[in-house]
Amino acid sequence: MTYDKKVARADIIQKLVETLHPLDYVVALWEGGAPGFNRTDEWSDIDLYVVVDDETVVQAFEAVELALKSLSPIQEKYEVKHTGWPGVSQAFYRLQNASEYLVIDLAVLTLSSPEKFLEPKTHGRATFYFNKDNRVTLPSLDEDALLERLSHKLDRLRGRFDMFHNFVQKEINRGNYLEAVDIYHTLLATLVETLRIAHHPVHHEFRMRYVHYELPDDTIKRLRHLYFVADEQDLQSKYRETVAWFYELIPQIRRDDLERLVRQPQHLESPTDRRPRD
Repeated sequence: MTYDKKVARADIIQKLVETLHPLDYVVALWEGGAPGFNRTDEWSDIDLYVVVDDETVVQAFEAVELALKSLSPIQEKYEVKHTGWPGVSQAFYRLQNASEYLVIDLAVLTLSSPEKFLEPKTHGRATFYFNKDNRVTLPSLDEDALLERLSHKLDRLRGRFDMFHNFVQKEINRGNYLEAVDIYHTLLATLVETLRIAHHPVHHEFRMRYVHYELPDDTIKRLRHLYFVADEQDLQSKYRETVAWFYELIPQIRRDDLERLVRQPQHLESPTDRRPRD
């Protein structure tokens, strides 16, 4: 087989729609990720979700791989052995004839899987390429349950910070600066999760993903200052700044502010069939 052109994002999606839509056991195909938040650019990968009848996951992956190979040799495949969600299987593909950044992040979900990654406030607006008989529907965020989790989460973050933050100082005192830096970054991760609760609680567990879009510019500037450590003296200074910021931030997070952020409405489309037409 010869391949005579560079493979683009639209080529991959078109080929997978043409391949998967006729298969009886394939229920739906949609794209998530960057398009769901209007952030697609030249470095974006392709986050694709396929829902299939139970017991047909292997067939779905085989069909996808045959389709991809018709466009380009598969240069690399990485299979996720344990996704952490029942009924969810995942693999990543890089094509030889596509941009190195145009990785296909493919999740194959069984119809019975309780997790479909479609809740709009969390995952953005899904672009459905087909949804047979509208068998896949958008779930709603359980806002009350989230608010309850956030309350417990803040208690745990405070408790963890109280207990462990001076481990950084302990290793600085010992002269173990590599260990100190490692623990310091764990401390920063706790700070980031707390900041996300304060500003965008629905994504509080997203770690550093989307922080440049979802945290205020002055907060990002301050985090950049803390993350880039020049030397041992700089580590000591920035460790103290991090501790001070965390204890300044915690009392500012109020229940009514969290409720307002969690319950604010979002005007998003319902899943539709956007299968490309001839």
